[in-house]
This record gives sequence, C-alpha cells and structure tokens, in this order.
Amino acid sequence: MNTSTALSPAECRELLEGGVVGRLAMATPVGPRIVPVNYAVHGDAIVFRTAPYSELSTYGWDTDLAFEIDHIDYDTHLGWSVVALGRAHVVDDPDEVQRIRGTWDPRPWAPGSRNLYVKLVWRELSGVRLGEGWTRKTMQPQRRTV
Repeated sequence: MNTSTALSPAECRELLEGGVVGRLAMATPVGPRIVPVNYAVHGDAIVFRTAPYSELSTYGWDTDLAFEIDHIDYDTHLGWSVVALGRAHVVDDPDEVQRIRGTWDPRPWAPGSRNLYVKLVWRELSGVRLGEGWTRKTMQPQRRTV
C-alpha cells in the first residue's frame, strides 16, 4: 500500500512554477465548472489568459476559485496533487501586464484571442504526494524552457 505525504508550501510552489497547464474550478449559475488553462506563476499568484466574453471571464474573476495541477503514474500508482485556493482578479494595470509578458507570459493553446489577464492570488496552497521514492526530477511532469 502506498503512503500519503503532505507537501510543504515550498514544494507546492516549486511544482506550480514548473507546470504549464492546470485546471480552474469555479461556480456558475448552472453549477460548478472545471476549465483547463495554461498558466504562469508571478509572485504569489497564478496568472492565466482568457477571452473577454468566455465563461471563465464572466464567472471566474472577482470571486474565489480553486486551481489544481497533478501528476499521476498509472502503472506504479504514484502521484501528487497541488491545490491553490484564492481570489481571482482581472489584471488591468498595463505595467503589470508588461511585467508578466516580460517574465513568463502564459500562452494559451486554444485558438482565438485570449487577451484578458486574470490572476489568482492564493491564500492557501496545499498538496499531497502518494508513494515513496520520488526525486526532484520525477516530481516534475514537464519542464519549462525559455
């Protein structure tokens, strides 16, 4: 049987900083929604881009959201998950948008214009790792390159 180990906030942050795609959970008038997004970490916030009239931009800012990334190895039954909880806000300061673009601009894979920047400032960051024998290299599902 695998063991379950809580990840430290520093480990959670490192995993977040190494990722590219995560999922946002939000409430809508017709029920909960989970939306995949490309993202980047800036300070203590997760930044993503969306279209101005998308479901995400309609219901996903100026509200509480949950953001999750994970890595699962189905063969070995090992995995980890990181969850950030916080409030999302539209980034409307042009200087802040320029700083985001100058470091790591989240680049959406989906077609269409996604020029609305939203940041989720986390108030809680938690994670769990399942199994033993993890190394720094095996914890990262992908590596960012400049």
